[in-house]
Amino acid sequence: MNAPEPGPDPATVAARAAERERLRAAHLLPHGRRPASSARGIHHTALISSDVERTIRFYQDLLGFPLTELIENRDYPGSSHFFFDLGNGNLLAFFDFPGLDVGPYAEVLGGLHHIAISVEPSHWQRLRQRVADAGVAHEVHSDVSLYFRDPDGARIELIADPLGEMYGSRILEQAPPAP
Repeated sequence: MNAPEPGPDPATVAARAAERERLRAAHLLPHGRRPASSARGIHHTALISSDVERTIRFYQDLLGFPLTELIENRDYPGSSHFFFDLGNGNLLAFFDFPGLDVGPYAEVLGGLHHIAISVEPSHWQRLRQRVADAGVAHEVHSDVSLYFRDPDGARIELIADPLGEMYGSRILEQAPPAP
């Protein structure tokens, strides 16, 4: 992965910190005052694949996320829609769009920055080694986050923190129970 560009000047950083604090004060309710979410969870997140078999080999064979279904895309005849099990009822899905020039992956406004997938710490260590052994460029941050790109360029994070936690801090009061 490329190194991040140098950050903004200190005055801009301070202004952004003040804006985050203003937003936190205006919108972030304490745990006891937050309403329950109207959602049950993410059914699936769908990305685009340029090569179905290569994507299956990467997510199932390298990362250990079982392929659960491979069907025709109802919205584009001849296109595939396929799903991988991420645990806790969460799915990562893909479409391929044969014949369409979808172009290379790009991080754009409204687009995907990364997908963070929680894995048990012992699995995280094993997957870190498997990614390295496969020659996949990667970075480790805070000894719990492993960042790399999938075959089509989407940024993936494997994080050893439990669901509902971020770097040891609780960010969701009612996280799903561990399996």
